[in-house]
Amino acid sequence: MAELIRIYEENPQEKEIKRIAEVLRDGGLIIYPTDTVYGLGCDITNTSALEKIARIKGVKLDKANFSFICEDLSNLSDYVKQIDSATFKILKRNLPGPYTFILPGSSNLPKVFKKKKTVGIRVPDNQICRALVKALGNPIVSTSIKDEDEVIEYTTDPELIKEKWDKLVDVVIDGGYGDNVASTVIDLTQSEPVVIREGKGSTVI
Repeated sequence: MAELIRIYEENPQEKEIKRIAEVLRDGGLIIYPTDTVYGLGCDITNTSALEKIARIKGVKLDKANFSFICEDLSNLSDYVKQIDSATFKILKRNLPGPYTFILPGSSNLPKVFKKKKTVGIRVPDNQICRALVKALGNPIVSTSIKDEDEVIEYTTDPELIKEKWDKLVDVVIDGGYGDNVASTVIDLTQSEPVVIREGKGSTVI
């Protein structure tokens, strides 16, 4: 059974953030708010937790396109090859924000992602998930939680999310109603930015 924990974005309770970071460290799965839709996440360094998420999503782990949720751009070099100043300016200008930027992966990626040539980096404009990443000490691997409903693609009510995911995750963070528009995905590995998916963020970057 998942635990539903209420956290306030304006001032996330440090005690609860630390407790959830411990759940992540122990291989737990969480559902948490971002600046777009609610996400399903785990500790990037925990292989068994990553495998659980891949099974839930019905994908092979080495082929999964998960995002890396970062607190800021300071640890980018841990996971991304050296980027030019123009690319860094785009990131700095738009993050934190509702974007997933595709960047060239570095050789420092966790073992399960070694074959990946690119990674999706997110720095959401949401205090809860950034506080979690800070408390954990490394990125959270994340994927959006989709709904089977043909009208509403993403569930936005944390209590309904808990009902649906109760037996699959350890914690559902109630950070208030989520958005139902996903992040804008932009590929920065080419000579010019390429919009892969239009979402909440502007495509003019």
